[in-house]
Amino acid sequence: MAFAALVTFDRPQLLRDARIGMATTPKSLPPKYFYDERGSELFDEITRLPEYYPTRAERSLLQRCSREIIDETTPLTLIELGAGSADKTHYLLDAMIANSFTVTLPDVTYLPVDVSADFLERSAERLRLEYPQLRITPVIADFSAPFQLPAYPEPALHAFLGSTIGNFTPAAAATFLSGVRQRMARADYFLLGADLRKDVHVLERAYSDAQGITAQFNKNALHVMNAVLGADFNVDLFEHRAVYNHAEHRIEMHLVSKGAQTVMIPGVGNVSFADGEYMLTEVSYKYDRATIAELLTQGGLELLRWITDESELFALALARVRH
Repeated sequence: MAFAALVTFDRPQLLRDARIGMATTPKSLPPKYFYDERGSELFDEITRLPEYYPTRAERSLLQRCSREIIDETTPLTLIELGAGSADKTHYLLDAMIANSFTVTLPDVTYLPVDVSADFLERSAERLRLEYPQLRITPVIADFSAPFQLPAYPEPALHAFLGSTIGNFTPAAAATFLSGVRQRMARADYFLLGADLRKDVHVLERAYSDAQGITAQFNKNALHVMNAVLGADFNVDLFEHRAVYNHAEHRIEMHLVSKGAQTVMIPGVGNVSFADGEYMLTEVSYKYDRATIAELLTQGGLELLRWITDESELFALALARVRH
């Protein structure tokens, strides 16, 4: 199977991240390097797996609550960070179009922000056919780093769905939210999707599906290293593992070395892995209302509404700039 080159990532940045990550204990790679075109497609598959409840739970919440969220926030622009396929976004877009104050206006705008250029553009093309009345402008950017948005009509609803906030450490999450706050006008709102704390077996099954799609997704980071940096990872010599860290309230995804081996990464050098040694590729923190409220406060935002499903698997948090 061919894997697309990660043309939208900065190669020197990947090299710096590889140097740092291969020198830490445990070794690590940032999860953004899953997401070349193939990785984005794999993640889209993951969201439809029976074990992976977050997407279904969040979709159900958006289906139920998008109209009241839009009625409350009255945005002319939806800015979605980490938009991906925008599979759930149509509930918010439908509500924006249906809202009486926007229905006659020609400048209702959707700005999907994501790092995978080809995947993002395909999603935008599909949405343009579905929503000819919207202005849809894809923004190719790494949302975890500073980036520029084009001009857009205000006010805006900034959305960060899918519990991607869980991939940040608490300190990094607060920094990220501060960056969101800096892009917001005083009349803007912020909508955050958050995965909640729950039974460990439910969590671990969600990150280690029976079909092995998550394993392919995890290993895609190694394909990216090979394609972009010319590394010689033998992907078959690593296995996927997902475990829950109770102390940190987070799922950890590991790539575990099957035997002692040495990998050559140009610009980094020879990197040795012991038998059973693992490399940390992703963390996914799980939250409750108090921890989300505290994160928002640290980012200069205040929690307005907390919406959960009946089983309390997932939450939507609506926030605004602290006045």
